Amino acid sequence: MSTPDVARKPLNLHRLREMHQQGEKITMLTSYDAMSARLVDDAGVDCILVGDSLGMIVQGHTSTVPVSMTDMVYHTRCVARGNRTAWVVGDLPFGSYQESREQALRSSVELMQAGAQMVKLEGGGWTAETVHFLTERGIPVCAHLGLTPQSVHALGGYRIQGRDQAGADTMRRHATELAQAGAAMLVLELMPSAVAAQVQADNPGLITIGIGAGSSTAGQVLVLHDMLHITRGKLPRFVRNFMLEGGSIEDAVRRYVADVKGGRFPDESLHAY
Repeated sequence: MSTPDVARKPLNLHRLREMHQQGEKITMLTSYDAMSARLVDDAGVDCILVGDSLGMIVQGHTSTVPVSMTDMVYHTRCVARGNRTAWVVGDLPFGSYQESREQALRSSVELMQAGAQMVKLEGGGWTAETVHFLTERGIPVCAHLGLTPQSVHALGGYRIQGRDQAGADTMRRHATELAQAGAAMLVLELMPSAVAAQVQADNPGLITIGIGAGSSTAGQVLVLHDMLHITRGKLPRFVRNFMLEGGSIEDAVRRYVADVKGGRFPDESLHAY
């Protein structure tokens, strides 16, 4: 593996906010182990998401619901050992924060002590109180709206969210509530581009990270295995195969970074709704 870019200093939340304010797109990819973390960090990815998507990618489940705190702590530790400069976001898995604010705090402490620098939780409405509770106690939070995979059974499958006016209005309201509660980052998944653009416009200081949400968000995230076309079966419309142009895996990740920052990915005509 190539030598890491010694010129890049470890990213922190202050620097990510500066990048957003200056109009620089922020890149994020998933990673579940030390070697892939080192690779995406060396390739210049800004943020690593230790996602509960590992339940499907690593463990072979059909959803993220079976993933436990033990799983997330283990994989977060692995990623933290391999990473050098990227900002690490750890997913709070299903059942680890819904019971109470105190439960969310205990779970967040576990992930932070394992090496996460920010925790991510799904949903709007009731979660704003939890986000406020955590951020008041020094824990950076990334929220998540739109398609929230932990609620896949309640949502009736992996469906586009916010297509009607009522759904779009709810999404915008929840986003603003989360921003006001202290969320520094917000993943927007599988929603019309226009809705994601409105959410970003409503909350200009919020770092929105899109996945199937168009090109108006502050940054983008993909599952590493999806963008390398390792994942078997039909992939979502918002995924691009960055291995098609050849070269190494690191070359593909560098193309992803360059194309997100250069505004070439996602392409609204190919990857958006």
